[in-house]
Amino acid sequence: MSKDFIFSIKSIVFDEHYHPADNTRLTTNFANLARGNSRQENLRNTLRMIDNRFNNLAHWDNPNGDRYSVELEIISVELNIDVKGSNIPLIEILKPTIIDKKTGERIDGIAGNNFSSYVRDYDFSVVLAEHNNNQSTFSAPDDFGDFHGKLFKHFVSSDTYQEHFDKPPVICISASSSKVYHRTGNQHPVLGVEYQQNEFSSTDQYFEKMGLQVRYFMPPDSAAPLAFYFIGDLLGDYTNLELIATISTMETFQKIYRPEIYNANSAAGKCYQPSLKNQDYSLTQIVYDREERSQLAVKQGKYTEEHFIKPYKNVLEQWTATTLSD
Repeated sequence: MSKDFIFSIKSIVFDEHYHPADNTRLTTNFANLARGNSRQENLRNTLRMIDNRFNNLAHWDNPNGDRYSVELEIISVELNIDVKGSNIPLIEILKPTIIDKKTGERIDGIAGNNFSSYVRDYDFSVVLAEHNNNQSTFSAPDDFGDFHGKLFKHFVSSDTYQEHFDKPPVICISASSSKVYHRTGNQHPVLGVEYQQNEFSSTDQYFEKMGLQVRYFMPPDSAAPLAFYFIGDLLGDYTNLELIATISTMETFQKIYRPEIYNANSAAGKCYQPSLKNQDYSLTQIVYDREERSQLAVKQGKYTEEHFIKPYKNVLEQWTATTLSD
């Protein structure tokens, strides 16, 4: 069945003039920022924060702190199952390009920033909700995330991905507020101090089915560790500038989205548990509607169920079973 799974990629520049397309996942961080009366100011301030953070981390041969800028491109992945049918929206990510204003060089960053997935919305807002309905103890189905994981791995190994990207993706997100993290003695010049969690979170387990390992690092001058999900060797496969582009992009979005953690006024200690109830933090000058984002995740999970999961149920089950046995 995998021969019938055809991926296609579209891209659009994410800048201060960006307007979300009609089929964009509105739960995505960058789409949320680009709506409302403050949209252009939001976008301009966000991009400025990213550039400032990049130059802060890439400080060598950069005496004025303005050598680099980051251009962001929204990558939209669609899936065509039966060739004759219409494309189904699947994944959206950001890909940075680093502009070295001293040399004029354009340097590719790592794909994967702001990873969002329609099927992931379906899993977390529909499948989990139905599975735990009227249950006294929260749990997940044994096969939770199997289909999404196989589909993601199939995309990353596809000719479509290989034609567009030179390296595997790195997905950087917030550390889980339900887990405790302990500082280790390992320190990287760009990624910063490494932390280790006391146990896997549900997100760690979900991303593991996507073929991704996880490590936690708190970059220099950061308030909390970030979770980096990757394939291969995070420290060895990517250059410092590539890693900085990921950090500066995702830390900026986390400061906007979760200021209680990533814009806290005191940094994580040796033993750390993130908390959205923290009151000692600073707000950015960027308007972000978290409540709307949560509501839209449910709506778009149900949209995925109606337009993808149910109509192609037999095909998807057969493909998943076949892929799992490979």
